[in-house]
Amino acid sequence: MIALWLLTAVLGLAVGSFLNVVIWRVPRGESVVQPASQCPRCGTPVRPRDNIPVASWLLLRGKCRDCGAPISRRYPLVELATGLVFVVMTARFGSDAALPAFLYLAAIGVALWMIDLDVKRLPNAIVLPSYVVSGGLLAIAAAATGEWDDLLRAAIAMAALYGFYFLLAFIYPAGMGFGDVKLAGVLGLYLGWLGWAEVIAGGFLGFLFGGVVGAALMAVRRAGRKSQIPFGPFMLAGAFTAILWGGALADLYLDGVLG
Repeated sequence: MIALWLLTAVLGLAVGSFLNVVIWRVPRGESVVQPASQCPRCGTPVRPRDNIPVASWLLLRGKCRDCGAPISRRYPLVELATGLVFVVMTARFGSDAALPAFLYLAAIGVALWMIDLDVKRLPNAIVLPSYVVSGGLLAIAAAATGEWDDLLRAAIAMAALYGFYFLLAFIYPAGMGFGDVKLAGVLGLYLGWLGWAEVIAGGFLGFLFGGVVGAALMAVRRAGRKSQIPFGPFMLAGAFTAILWGGALADLYLDGVLG
């Protein structure tokens, strides 16, 4: 098991390095393949030895090798965050056939979190293909385990959460973007694979986290009632929390209500 954790940690660091490119280029409509990464000040392409996740930033002391321009701390932090989330998902699912699907969710989750904070938008270029990729990976997991009921529940939950968010966006379009609606369907697919407790917990926690943070920002005068606060990170935080502890939270709630 430790070997699997180490493998996914290294994979996560490598994926995180690629996500830095995705986070910067996708909102700008640029290719994530060409051109190769380069220093934004001097335009020198990044050498392979300077493209090792985290380690290269530390060895270069956060500066371009050629012109000395500072390299944002955000790059190694995204790499570390992706590696950490990959390890957490591996600890949650182990060698389960659904692990690749949830590692994919971890990757797009990190990218969408950062992009939504940057530009207050959830790009279709990431969200829409995720329906196909996620559905395909979960279908492979269902075929490997024979748990087709899980896949059916996932599809129903996807439609249910999408419909719920669509209704909210229709009723109050100023408070809910359509990007959030599309992301809700993807998250519903994953939460539904695990169970209805996770679907309910994930949906509720997203609004809870958003409400708490929004109230805190208003309390310290960092936001007002009309401030636009990206909701995607809260949806993702709620979903990831439910993936890890959704069943336990539901049991705790029922124990508290029913005694």
